[in-house]
Amino acid sequence: MAKKKILATEEDSFVLRMGEFSQVLLALAEEKGLPKEKVIEVIEAAIAAAYKKDFGERGQNIRAEFDPVAKAARYYLIKEVVDTTTRSFPKPGEEGDDAEVSEVVAPAVEGEEGEVVLPRYSAMRDILLEDAQKINPEAVVGGNVEMELESKMEFGRVAAQTAKQVIIQRLRDAEREIMFEAFKEKEGEIVNGTVQRLEGRSVYIDLGKSLGVLLPSEQIPSERYYIGQHLKVYLARVESEERGPGLALSRAHPDMVRRLFELEVPEIYNGIVQIKALAREAGSRTKMAVTTAEVGVDPIGSCVGQRGTRVQAVIDELSGEKIDIIEWQENALDFIRTALAPAEVGSVEINEEEKRAKVFVASDQLSLAIGRRGQNVRLASKLTGYMLDIAVDESLPLTRDLEGQDESAVAAPEAAAETPAAEAVEAPSTDVAAASPEAAAE
Repeated sequence: MAKKKILATEEDSFVLRMGEFSQVLLALAEEKGLPKEKVIEVIEAAIAAAYKKDFGERGQNIRAEFDPVAKAARYYLIKEVVDTTTRSFPKPGEEGDDAEVSEVVAPAVEGEEGEVVLPRYSAMRDILLEDAQKINPEAVVGGNVEMELESKMEFGRVAAQTAKQVIIQRLRDAEREIMFEAFKEKEGEIVNGTVQRLEGRSVYIDLGKSLGVLLPSEQIPSERYYIGQHLKVYLARVESEERGPGLALSRAHPDMVRRLFELEVPEIYNGIVQIKALAREAGSRTKMAVTTAEVGVDPIGSCVGQRGTRVQAVIDELSGEKIDIIEWQENALDFIRTALAPAEVGSVEINEEEKRAKVFVASDQLSLAIGRRGQNVRLASKLTGYMLDIAVDESLPLTRDLEGQDESAVAAPEAAAETPAAEAVEAPSTDVAAASPEAAAE
């Protein structure tokens, strides 16, 4: 007797009781932040698999409906409505394929001589049209009919193990889907994270519920990262992967600067001031053109802030990257002149067909217009969208006091530092330097 009681106790321990099962799953869902509807779908898939294991047959398609209030479930056998045009039937004396039925119905295929070979009829998954219409008069070929099965409240240990495997997989899939949707909504925004580990030059950043990777090409060259470091990163791309959402992060993306200014400047966030164009060489320099339609609002002053506090906060976040803030001009000639600040431009000739412009400057402004290693003209070209050719016009007067020239168009601290002629890119023998919007940094 004692032995039988122990065996009964062991058997009972593997029994899947519906009420306790649903309560545990709902509590787990709340802990993981999953919606109740998703959890009910998981429960229905699990108990349908368990029911099929204990009370169904291979090849059957069983669906479950779970009532979380009553802690009870109803089960339905689903069959596809078929006829002689959609299935092949065994000839008299031949056996059907019920003994070795496939879980998935194979589609019709062409035989050796172009003959269409239909999938074989199976009583487990198929039902003839005339029989289906006795259950549902509106049944049609290709549709499904459902027949309610006897309700069961408890399952054995094998079925419970099957349900467990279904639950683990479905919960993992649901959690991955929820995370993907949550991060997809943040794509193109700034997110906060903590450096979790370094693998070679790649940096893995913990964003709370998932990990993102900061590849070497998306890093600011002058920055060095360490474990535990708090970072603001730009969420450049979100992709769905088997292990969770794939999060591609960046600190070199041009929109990183745009989003940082949205955080620091309320006028930009509210749409009063607009960033019309932006060109960036990460870790070195950014040129940004801003404008506003509001009367009495200074777009450059709004971005700079009182005593430069706003722009300085962005510079500090970008490890000292210089930022030139200029005013957007509708007129291309004026915009090109402004974009080449701090250099003073004489005249501009534009070829709209080739999207090219020739800019004339005084000889003492050539190094400023080109910039150190060609950076100023390169960024101005990206900003305006024109290929810029810088040429010296000897008829233009020289600037007497370079240190005292008006640099109001350059808003960032130290952003208007002069480039010594010795450090500037050497111009060709014709005193002409060119930069295209697509020109890459040296």
